[in-house]
Amino acid sequence: MAGNSQRRNRRNPGSKKGASVGTGGHSRKALQGKGPTPPGEARKGHPKQRAANAAVKRERDAKARAGMRRSGGGGRGGRGGAGAAELVVGRNSVVEALVGGVPATALYVMQFIDTDDRVREAFQAANERGIPLMEAPRPQLDQMTGGLNHQGLVLQVPPYEYAHPEDLLAAASDLGEDALIMALDGVTDSRNLGAVVRSAAAFGAHGVVIPERRAAGMTAGAWKTSSGAAARLPVARATNLTRALEAYQKAGLMVVGLAADGEAEIGDLEALTGPVVIVAGSEGKGLSRLVAETCDLRVRIPMPGQTESLNAGVAAGVVLYEAARMRAKR
Repeated sequence: MAGNSQRRNRRNPGSKKGASVGTGGHSRKALQGKGPTPPGEARKGHPKQRAANAAVKRERDAKARAGMRRSGGGGRGGRGGAGAAELVVGRNSVVEALVGGVPATALYVMQFIDTDDRVREAFQAANERGIPLMEAPRPQLDQMTGGLNHQGLVLQVPPYEYAHPEDLLAAASDLGEDALIMALDGVTDSRNLGAVVRSAAAFGAHGVVIPERRAAGMTAGAWKTSSGAAARLPVARATNLTRALEAYQKAGLMVVGLAADGEAEIGDLEALTGPVVIVAGSEGKGLSRLVAETCDLRVRIPMPGQTESLNAGVAAGVVLYEAARMRAKR
C-alpha cells in the first residue's frame, strides 16, 4: 500500500542508485564550508600562479648565469674574478681548451645543433675526460654568454684555486732546495702568464706569484698556453705584491727585478744560485715604482739586436734558463 513504511523492498541507504538519505547536518559526512577563496598566486593552474613561478625561475636562472659568466669575451681568456667560473665560447676555442687539458665542469650543447668535425671532436674529448654534456636551448646559451657567437658550444671552466705566497716557500723547503720563484708585476695578458708558468715548470721553479688586482689570472687562456704546466706548478695570488716581496726578503730570499735599465746583466749573476724571487714587469710599463724600489737588485737581459724589450713570457724564460744553468753547476 502506498505510504506503507513497513514494505520490505525499501532501497538500501548505502546504494549508489537513486536518491540517498541526507545527513541532516550532524554526522561526519555533514557538508563543511571551504573558507574564503585563496589568492590567485596560491591556486594551482591559475595565471597568477604561473606568472609567479616563472618570475622565481627567471631569478634563479639569472643567479646561476651570474655565477658562471666570466668578465671577458670570446674563448681567449681575459681577467677572471676570484671565485667565479669562466665560459669558453665557440667551437674552435672549446675544442682547443678540451684538447689542451683545461679543467672543465660541463660542456653545454645547443639543442638540435648541426654537427661538424669540431663538434664531434668536442664530444669525443669531453667523453674521454668524463666531462658531462648539458643540452640547452639557444636562448639559454645566448643569455649565458651575453650574446656572444657561441656556435652552439659553451665550456664551463671552474675557478682556479690559487696558492698563498708562503706555500711556495714550503714547497721548496719540502724538496730541500733553495727557493726559485717567479713574480709578475702588472702583466695583464693571460697568454703571457701561461707562458711564464710553462717556463717556470720547465726550469725547476717552485711557483709563480701574481697580484690580485690589475693583473691576468689563471683563465682558460692561461691554462691552454701553459700546455698542462698549470696542473703541476702552483700559482699564488698576493693581495699586495710589494708586501709579498718584502716577506720573501725577510725569509732570506734575494729579490731580483728585470729592467731594461738595470745596473747589472743577467749572465753569471751569483744571486740566481741561491734563494731568489725574480720579478718581471709588463712589456710597456716595466716594473712599478714600489716594486722596483723593493728589489735588492735590478738586472737587464743583454740584447745585441735591435729589439728594445721582451714580453714577460720570453724574459721569464731567458732568466729562468740562466738560473737553472747556474744552479746545475753547483
